[in-house]
Formats: sequence, C-alpha cells, structure tokens
Amino acid sequence: MRPDPAAIGRDAIGFIGLGALGAPMAANLLKAGFPLTLHNRSRQREAVVLQEAASHSDSHAHAISADSPAAVARGSSILCLCLSDDAAVEAVLLGGDGAAIDAAIHGLQPGSLLIDFSTISPATTHRLAERLAQAGVAWLDAPVTGGTEGARAGTLSVLVGGEAADLQRARPLLEVIGSRITHLGSLGAGQQAKAVNQVLVAGSYGAVAEALALGHRLGLPMAQLVEALQAGAAGSWALTHRSGHMLEGNHPLGFRLALHRKDLAIAMETAAAVELDLPLSRRIAQLEDELIARGHGDEDVSALARWFRAAGDPPPTQYQP
Repeated sequence: MRPDPAAIGRDAIGFIGLGALGAPMAANLLKAGFPLTLHNRSRQREAVVLQEAASHSDSHAHAISADSPAAVARGSSILCLCLSDDAAVEAVLLGGDGAAIDAAIHGLQPGSLLIDFSTISPATTHRLAERLAQAGVAWLDAPVTGGTEGARAGTLSVLVGGEAADLQRARPLLEVIGSRITHLGSLGAGQQAKAVNQVLVAGSYGAVAEALALGHRLGLPMAQLVEALQAGAAGSWALTHRSGHMLEGNHPLGFRLALHRKDLAIAMETAAAVELDLPLSRRIAQLEDELIARGHGDEDVSALARWFRAAGDPPPTQYQP
C-alpha cells in the first residue's frame, strides 16, 4: 500500500532497530515511498536494508544511515523503535554505558512523535514517555504481532496505545506495516495487549508441541494428522506455521525463544499487578528456561518441541512428515 504523498512530505521518518522484525518493516516503508534514516547497533544490518531498498526501482523513497540514535532523531519528526527489550529502548532514548551524548533524546525536537514497536513493560513505557513528554515529544506504544512472515508481508497486527491524534498522524506509516491497526486505549494499552498476546502464544506453541509429541509416540502418520487438525477446532497459527519445524526438529529463527521468555516475564508481572495468577504461562516459562539453559535461546519459539523429546526418541530427521 502506498501512503498519501502529503503524509510522507510532512514527516521525516527515523527507524532504529533492524532485527528480525524491524528490518522487513523498514524495507516495506521504503518500498511504499517513505524516506528513512536508519540506525542499528550492528551496523551491517543497515547495509542489508539499504541494499534491498535500492533493488526496488519503483520506490520513490531513499534511505540513509546514521551513526547514532541522536543523529537519527535530529533528522526525524517521527522516530520508530523496534528493539529487543526495556533496557535497549532506554539506552537508545536516554543513553547508557557512557554514551548519553549519542542518545536519541539529544536529537528529538518538540512536536516530534515516537512510535515504539518494541515489546516492553507498560511501566517502562509510562516512565520513558513521561521523560520524553518533558521535551515535548509524544509517544505511541505500538507492539506488533504476526511473526516474521507478517513483517515481510506487511500484514502485522499493530496494538496501539496513546492519543488518538498521534495515531492519526502515524496511521499512513502503520498501514504499510500492518493490515490491522487497533487503538486499544491510552498510553501503555498497546503493551498490555501485547502481554495478552504473548500469553496466547505461550499456550498455543506449548499445546502444539505437546500434541505433536503425543501423536508421534502413538505412531500416527503426522503429516496427515496435522492436515486434519488444521481443518478442525484445534487449528491455530502455531499449528499451521510451526508444526512443520517441530516435526523436523529444525527451528530457524522466526521469533527468538529467549525474547519470548522475556515477554512472558512482562506478562506475568502485568498480571501480578492486577492480582491474577497465570499458571499455564508459568509452566511454559519453566520449559523455556530449561531450553535456554541447554543452549536453545536463539532458536524460534517452536523449539519448545525439543522439551518433549526424550533421550530414547528417534533423531530429529525421523520426525519429518
């Protein structure tokens, strides 16, 4: 979807964080015609996005890279973040490890808007947004869901918290990134909704892994079983998109297990604040802790299937449908 050219001209866009989600999101914005200033801690990722943008001759936008978050912020009236955790967001905005001079807050101008696509705690969102508000900078929390597949296709679901006027300003950009933009309330509501989402992700991935382990132990024809289950009440995104990897014993990075564990901690803290226990999430968190301790933290969340493979099970190659 190509945004309104007038909307592009009104706001210069900065994008910090070019990981598994951020890189395809930024690439889609460039393809849609948004000029971007990019920065990533691992600078080689900037080159990858710049190269992809250059390969699309139909794009009217251009991208440049900047040496620091402050440099991105100085040239941007809308600053997008897609970072790994609370500490990374705070370091980029306010400075950390002695690099405060390079922090984005030193470049942000009054009247600018920050859109945070990261998944961080609602409490951190409020604390940092209050700090930026003192500098005249508005904040939308806009975590996304839909996996790397959705990021590449531009079909993410964007969960938004913040002022309606700020959402209206951001909407042309958000409509390129996602196919569904939902305004869930005031500042922090987007992060609260993402916590709910991650509880569902934990349960669905865990259930698929456990169910497939049972089917395999029973000697059922797994490819046919998965196809049959997808068409019934047990069908889910996790079953459709991750069962193949679980059966193969191969878990290429989609959404990192260690990051989901971080998100589950946020969800459980958010639930505790309203005096709600999440026993299923706690159990999945324990399984993820065990897998991370065994060295699987950088694999996709579908690596939960590894927990169900006992020592006497066949090697992964024999799990292929």
